[in-house]
Amino acid sequence: MKITPLLLATLILAGCGGRTPLYKNAGRSAEERADDLLKRMTVDEKLGQLVCPLGWPMYDKVSADSVTISDQYRDFIQNQHGGMLWAVFRADPWTKKTLENGLNPTLAAKAYNALQRYAIDSTRLGIPIILAEEAPHGHMAIGTTVFPTSIGLASTWDTELVEKVGQTIGTELQAQGATIGYGPVIDLSREPRWSRVEETYGEDVHLTSQMASAMVRGTSSKGVISTLKHFVAYGVPEGGHNGNPSIIGMRDLRENVLPTFKAAIDAGALSVMTSYNSLDGIPTTCNKDLLTGVLRDEWGFKGFVVSDLESIDGIARDHKVAASPQEAGEMALNAGVDVDLGAHCYAQLKESVDKGRVSMKTLDQAVKRVLIRKFEAGLFDHPYVDEATAAGLVRTPEHLEVAAQAAREGIVLLKNDGVLPLKSGTRIALIGPNADNQYNQLGDYTAPQAEENVVTMLDGLRAKGADVLYVKGCSIRDTRDSQIAQAAIAAMLSDVAVVVVGGSSARDFKTKYIDTGAAVVDEDAVSDMEAGEGFDRACLDLLGLQSDLLKAVRAAGKPVVVVYVEGRPLDKNWAAEKADALLTMWYPGGEGGTALADVLFGDYNPAGRLPVSVPRNVGQLPVYYNKKNPRGHDYVEMSADPLYPFGYGLSYTTFEYSDLTVSGRVPDVEVTVNVKNTGTRDGDEVVQLYVIDPLASTVRPRKQLRAFDRVFVKVGETVPVTLKLGPDAFSLVDAAGKTVIERGDFILEVGASSEDTRLKETITY
Repeated sequence: MKITPLLLATLILAGCGGRTPLYKNAGRSAEERADDLLKRMTVDEKLGQLVCPLGWPMYDKVSADSVTISDQYRDFIQNQHGGMLWAVFRADPWTKKTLENGLNPTLAAKAYNALQRYAIDSTRLGIPIILAEEAPHGHMAIGTTVFPTSIGLASTWDTELVEKVGQTIGTELQAQGATIGYGPVIDLSREPRWSRVEETYGEDVHLTSQMASAMVRGTSSKGVISTLKHFVAYGVPEGGHNGNPSIIGMRDLRENVLPTFKAAIDAGALSVMTSYNSLDGIPTTCNKDLLTGVLRDEWGFKGFVVSDLESIDGIARDHKVAASPQEAGEMALNAGVDVDLGAHCYAQLKESVDKGRVSMKTLDQAVKRVLIRKFEAGLFDHPYVDEATAAGLVRTPEHLEVAAQAAREGIVLLKNDGVLPLKSGTRIALIGPNADNQYNQLGDYTAPQAEENVVTMLDGLRAKGADVLYVKGCSIRDTRDSQIAQAAIAAMLSDVAVVVVGGSSARDFKTKYIDTGAAVVDEDAVSDMEAGEGFDRACLDLLGLQSDLLKAVRAAGKPVVVVYVEGRPLDKNWAAEKADALLTMWYPGGEGGTALADVLFGDYNPAGRLPVSVPRNVGQLPVYYNKKNPRGHDYVEMSADPLYPFGYGLSYTTFEYSDLTVSGRVPDVEVTVNVKNTGTRDGDEVVQLYVIDPLASTVRPRKQLRAFDRVFVKVGETVPVTLKLGPDAFSLVDAAGKTVIERGDFILEVGASSEDTRLKETITY
């Protein structure tokens, strides 16, 4: 038997009549065990539990089937007393981990066990580490399932499906040893120029709350701790610049931003990540009113708060409200940030504790929050994973079908003059920079992929047996790569042209990155990338030669179907006017090509709905649907209305709404409506319920989504749909800052989008 330091200490205790420490007793509560362990820890050991450095340097890949811990990890455990790591399994151009030198699922499990074994066996107290991994739309590791990005998941308006996605992500994380998944991103996105729109669930508080809650329920059911990003108001930065100050009032914050976090916490989220921005002059990473006052004192949040990567450093470096990293660390810890992601500031706080600038009580509170999560996750009692089964739990056929269904349900049909669905035998000219480009359809926070693991649009159509003539036409940004003339010829030789344009968040080794992983935009950056963290836009136009490509294909005289693969709502004015059909897929993930082929040929009837408004012009911004009264008047040059409104989406069939009935009394109300399929195809309808408060003590939004349901209706059938409303549907923050329901009328509107409401009823409270 191998005698480890921990075992030796246990034997000495036993020989001296000592008892097993309480914190090692699995029969005691997590809180009791954490309290006992805290009493035994030095200040250095406590601070070590609050630092979370980059994880991928902590292992060395010895061979194709062997991995060991690195010297850097030994230093982290022995000298820094570390207890948490971030992104051990992450692979991407920033980490320089590739399919060749990164870890497959089996090696990842082996690496985790090696890291865990060293932490437990070679330290005085045997405290296990806990691993946090990026998982916004799948675990960001080699060999995992890649789902549509969050904006595509939101377009499904299907909470049951999103919960399945969460369950799948949770299973794949746990199989490899991760206990914390960074995601979902639940920032309210009202600024399409911002680089991270793709990571959000859109512009609406209710839709985002429902999607976030579903994702958290799914991951939590598999034992994974969801880290909610980013606290708070990060998605509305000034000028669309990532990390810029967010100009938003406290009432708007409480009515439209904070509720998404509250809903996800109520659903089981046990971790919250701060954001890089500031609010009214206070960096959110040291905003005690929010991090302690709202999150803990008001909501009773029991989990832990982690900084965004180096956002504590940014209190001094970027916001310039602290003189040093040590002072920044003091400000963050005292404000309520428990874990330093990046690990540059909290490691310097021993002197701060010794001199009383950080109290022992504050330090112990933060450490206890982390330790409780470790005890509850079973890391002290069952710290290892089964290396033999890891590969069989990742990217299974069942997981791939969930990804394919998410991609199908997230496709939004914006226009159709009758060209879709395509008939069998149609000869297709498949054209465009995103028609056969694996990484362009996957979005940011995606690991390297084996070529056979991604179904492109070309792959999907060929798998259908379609007659396809493929020409790339042009790149997303690079104007030197032009095959426009060839694309026009291909269109002339075909029955229909399907042109797949849009954007890209695909990174490669030419792109430069700052310490936080955000991309640096310069002349050496990858030519395609125009979205993804750090890639903010000044306009929403199609870049490169894409507009020229569309016009040339249109001039060929054949029907044109335009498909946008994108991370933000790009300009669609030309396609809305000139194309015969128009769809957006956002970034559909690894099964995107299968989903598009199913929709184009009518094997799947599209029912995705927009989670964000599509502007006509950047001069309209912001253009979200639930702006406060009064309604803005038109501009000199154009309408003030968006090109396509929130909640909009078409189908290959039609639906009729009737028999609206309202039961109950405010605040507990049930609304029932009959939905009939009056078309020729079975399909889904997304029934949306909006509430209007026509007279209130504070200015109200023109309307507000308060309930929805995605329902399947067969041809000729009528399905009753019941939507429930609670206090949140009618409440507001009054002039005194209190959340109240005021007496008076409320107008309920039910329909197919925010601008296509079919039935209404007024109720009185």
